[in-house]
Amino acid sequence: MKVSHTKLKDCLIIEPKVFGDDRGFFLETFQSDRYAELAQIDLPFVQDNYSRSIEGVLRGLHFQKTKPQGKLVRVVRGEVFDVAVDIRPDSPTYGQWEGVILSEQNKLQFWVPPGFAHGFLVLSDIADFEYKCTDFYDPKDEGAIRWDDPDLNIQWPKVDNLILSEKDKNGALFSNYKFY
Repeated sequence: MKVSHTKLKDCLIIEPKVFGDDRGFFLETFQSDRYAELAQIDLPFVQDNYSRSIEGVLRGLHFQKTKPQGKLVRVVRGEVFDVAVDIRPDSPTYGQWEGVILSEQNKLQFWVPPGFAHGFLVLSDIADFEYKCTDFYDPKDEGAIRWDDPDLNIQWPKVDNLILSEKDKNGALFSNYKFY
């Protein structure tokens, strides 16, 4: 597999090795020894999540306030623009974001370590999104930052009909949070 560093400290783009022929393809989506050695991802994963969304759905920017989750994310079907925001106050990249296109074609994974807010925008008709988490989801611990926060200035791709949950419509501004 190939591991690429992003402008955000500790966020990684992972390109798994794909073995394909006229029958289809095979790839490992996670192997603990290899991910620890090549990507320094050695936290235990305790929960796997799977979501399906239609074009224009924007989920995020989500984080857990006291039990931050690391997420190893990928798209199984379709295409999304995936975003991580560094919310670790002591980080040299605090308040900065990184975005990457994840798709069934490129088979890339995005490592979003604990201490980051995360979200994605669906660019295809449908997207199936999978991710492994390093801590359990706790709805009472969740926070949401506005997807269009002017201080973050995330350059989301343009879509015709943006679809947001009430939680995401009512996310707080980045400047209103005191992180960790």
